[in-house]
Amino acid sequence: MSKIELKMPKMGESVAEATIIKWVKNVGDMIEADETVVEIATDKVDSEIPSTTKGQLIKKLYNENDVVSVGETIAIIDDGKESDKDTNQNNSTDVSTNLNESDISYENKKIDIVKESNTNANLDNEFDVSKSSKKFYSPLVKTIAKKEGISISELNSIEGSGHNQRVTKKDILIYIKNKVPKPSQSDTSQEIFVNKNKAEPSIEIQNYVPSTDDSEIIEMDRMRKLISKHMTASKSISAHVTSFVESDVTDIVNWRIKNKNKFLEREKQKLTYTPIIFEAVIKAIVDFPMINISVSGDKIVKHKNINIGMATALPSGNLIVPVIKNAQEKNLLGLTKSVNDLAHRARNNKLLPEEVMNGTFTITNVGSFGSVMGTPIINQPQVAILALGKIQKKPSVIETQYGDLIGVRSKMFLSLSYDHRVVDGALGGQFLKRVSDYLEKFDPKRDL
Repeated sequence: MSKIELKMPKMGESVAEATIIKWVKNVGDMIEADETVVEIATDKVDSEIPSTTKGQLIKKLYNENDVVSVGETIAIIDDGKESDKDTNQNNSTDVSTNLNESDISYENKKIDIVKESNTNANLDNEFDVSKSSKKFYSPLVKTIAKKEGISISELNSIEGSGHNQRVTKKDILIYIKNKVPKPSQSDTSQEIFVNKNKAEPSIEIQNYVPSTDDSEIIEMDRMRKLISKHMTASKSISAHVTSFVESDVTDIVNWRIKNKNKFLEREKQKLTYTPIIFEAVIKAIVDFPMINISVSGDKIVKHKNINIGMATALPSGNLIVPVIKNAQEKNLLGLTKSVNDLAHRARNNKLLPEEVMNGTFTITNVGSFGSVMGTPIINQPQVAILALGKIQKKPSVIETQYGDLIGVRSKMFLSLSYDHRVVDGALGGQFLKRVSDYLEKFDPKRDL
């Protein structure tokens, strides 16, 4: 019988591994082609892996909560067809290696993972963890350790976040990044002198454990942990500055009220303020392209396409940021369809991994929850994020050729947080003012 390998699919350039969160099918179950076999989660989004063939699931190579690299075989399916090849021999070669001839990129370096042949045998002889440790380490982790000169004792000391405290690729890369280099013999005495005379600030955080029954301890779910790490990292990476402007959006409010029913009837789409504001933001980014950048080390990456991330609240209380790719190419109808589609699928956990990747600028609507304004945290590695406040009617001074008048206007605050490492106050302020100008100059006679 022919054995088909079900592999962990590639889910974008920046996604190298995924966690198995649930096996939908068990060993012995019959599976139809394109039927979901397993549910997985990356640091971007949850997803499903369908079967590539019709057949019977005969082997699962990983358990739930295991972290699996892209390209690895996770299950074997018998499609019931005759095969001229020696299936057992193929499985012993392909399944055991899992990372055949793939390049794993990390920290701007590459590690070449080759077939498990004499090369892997040599690697195990030089760095045989199993002989000196009871812990299990994947070939990828062992290879990274060998490349970086990490000893077995150091590897054993790393706290793993994987299943059964297994050390994952992410764990060892974090360890490498935070590793303090050892001083050479020539500067040991100087280093000791500096340490003795330098007062290092220390912060002691005490965990509060309730001693009564009036409190409940809730474990963070996987997504909340990821959000926590991402937000904390952003505050430590970027020099956050926030600028504010109040914009008169009366013409937009009146135009939408006049046309929303007609738009729904004709396009079968709800017309919200979001795509109208997105349109103004895209125009401003075209005017100030240095807002549409990322930072990589000491280099600035200037993006040609405008990929707008839209922060979306989920029913669980968590947050996800689907991305409208090449937003500069879309008109108001195209933006409306993209906004509605991504928001709907985000709330129903139907987003694809590539749909939450490669954003270049993010917009979050804090006004949808009643907030007048906010100070959003930058979505790394971007350099700016715009928060939309609640639209409110206010008494305002209206300038006319006959003098100033007091009238009721619909206004909203726009808040732009930007990375002061690469975006100065002049650029941040000018960009934010340009967004406001486009909103205030909206044509109330615009054709639908």
